[in-house]
Amino acid sequence: MPTALNVVYASAPTGVVLIPTLEILVPGEDPIRVCNGFEDIEATLEDDSTVTFTAGNLVIDLPEKNDTGKQSLKFGLWNATGDAQAAVVAALEASTGTEIIYREFDSSDLTAPASQPLVFTLVSGSFEGIEVQLEASYYDILNTAWPRKRYTQINAPGLAYL
Repeated sequence: MPTALNVVYASAPTGVVLIPTLEILVPGEDPIRVCNGFEDIEATLEDDSTVTFTAGNLVIDLPEKNDTGKQSLKFGLWNATGDAQAAVVAALEASTGTEIIYREFDSSDLTAPASQPLVFTLVSGSFEGIEVQLEASYYDILNTAWPRKRYTQINAPGLAYL
């Protein structure tokens, strides 16, 4: 049985579009929710909570599907308000990771995301006038130690005698 997303991709029904959305979860701040378009939308998330995404001019560059080990989501938002800029500055300065969740909604069915949400961690950002440009990344597998557990003299005292 075809899913609604597959139908949209295959036949592009009249009046049905995919609405890309971003949710920026800044620690200690209210979430920032933005959708691409001219009208705010009320949509239901995976946890059955209904939220409002504010309309905005959102430009999203999804990561390539390759084996480089670092996949980044780059996006720009025009006409960002001062509150949004302050929240993004707080996110960039935060010591804990700021999550960015990318979702697509089918305009004819806002009761659930059309595909599995992608969760990224904020890496960098910049401001130019009223434009915000941010970069977020998946887990960086290339710079991850393997094996994950390192044996040292603290957790394996017998190493001192080798």
